Amino acid sequence: MFKSKKIAGLLFVFALVTGSAAIAQDPTMQQQQTVDVDVSDAELSKFAKAYQGLRMMNQQVNQKMMKTVQDGGLEVQRFNEIHQASQDPNKEVEASEEELEKHKTILTEIESMQGDFQKKMETTIKDQGLTVERYQKLAMALQSDQELQTRLQKMMQQGQG
Repeated sequence: MFKSKKIAGLLFVFALVTGSAAIAQDPTMQQQQTVDVDVSDAELSKFAKAYQGLRMMNQQVNQKMMKTVQDGGLEVQRFNEIHQASQDPNKEVEASEEELEKHKTILTEIESMQGDFQKKMETTIKDQGLTVERYQKLAMALQSDQELQTRLQKMMQQGQG
């Protein structure tokens, strides 16, 4: 249960706030760890394809979540304010009972989408011949390895050209 709550929280951060690719990894861990990995061009190409697939999927999920929030009667920004305050005991937000009830209803609906989204993420990664763990390790390595970032950027530019 803890893992699904963590994933749901991360998906909110990625999909509703940053719009970045959804990588089920704690952002603070990425900043604190330097991962040294040996990556072949073939494996980096697999990562690039999986990353692009996740980016496209994330855009679709982002739109679906935003629509769910709006259909639930809250603006996305207001939903995020209430959600962040509910997750952080040091944060407070003034919200009416009606807003809190809408937030709870919307959150339940979005959480029901999480399992499907998580499976699609895993399938996208596995379809490229990577494990989720390896994808995460490469994503973490890319946070700190400038040479690896440059290789990935060149590969992605060539793939688009």
